[in-house]
This record gives sequence, structure tokens and C-alpha cells, in this order.
Amino acid sequence: MNALPKNKIPVIRVPARPADANPGGSIFGGWIMSYVDIAGSIPAIERARGAVVTRAVDSFEFKKPVFVGDLISCYAEVAGEGRTSITVKVEVYAQRSDKGNFETIKVTEAQLVYVAIDDKYMPRALP
Repeated sequence: MNALPKNKIPVIRVPARPADANPGGSIFGGWIMSYVDIAGSIPAIERARGAVVTRAVDSFEFKKPVFVGDLISCYAEVAGEGRTSITVKVEVYAQRSDKGNFETIKVTEAQLVYVAIDDKYMPRALP
């Protein structure tokens, strides 16, 4: 059992619902990926002080499955930056109940790259 990261606040918390499940009974990976991208964009937007676009996913690892009823918490922080780019590390934890016993496990981690853009959707230097 993993604990939630101490002294950190999740940027997103979302319950996994039946509509999010795949035919295998766990939550569809694309559903998780979309929330990871949204979560990663939040510190990138704050750092860029404006709009960003997703440039790349450097790594994405599904460590454990997510199930209907799990509450996922996405933690994101800036891990590096370039002239126009911001690299963000995202960790996803699932909180679940098994017969009244709650557990928290790390289910996913990823690293994404965002690029700050101007009003013409062209890269711009970070402030």
C-alpha cells in the first residue's frame, strides 16, 4: 500500500465510473491518459503564464489497474524547462475500498512536455 504524497495537493481528483470501464473490467487507459494530460497542463499553464499545448509524452507507465469506484488523484509538478517548453511529471494514485478497508496505490506515472504558445499558436519564450 502506498500513501498519497505528503504535503502535496492533487491538481485533479476524479471518480472512475462504469462508463469509463473497458471490456476487461478495468478502467480504459485512454480515460486515465486524458486526465494525466489535463493535470500536467495545469502547472505548465501556471509556469508559462498563458496557453500551452502538449508537445510530447516522454514516458507513460501504467503500474496497476484502476477499477470502477476508485477515486484517482493526479499530482503534477514542473520537472524541467527549456526556452519555450515545460516538462511536467504526473503521478496518479487510486484510493479504493476493499470490504471497508481503504487503500491507496500508485497506478500511473508519466512525463509530458508542453510548449508555451502565443495568440497565433506559435511557440513563445517562457517569461
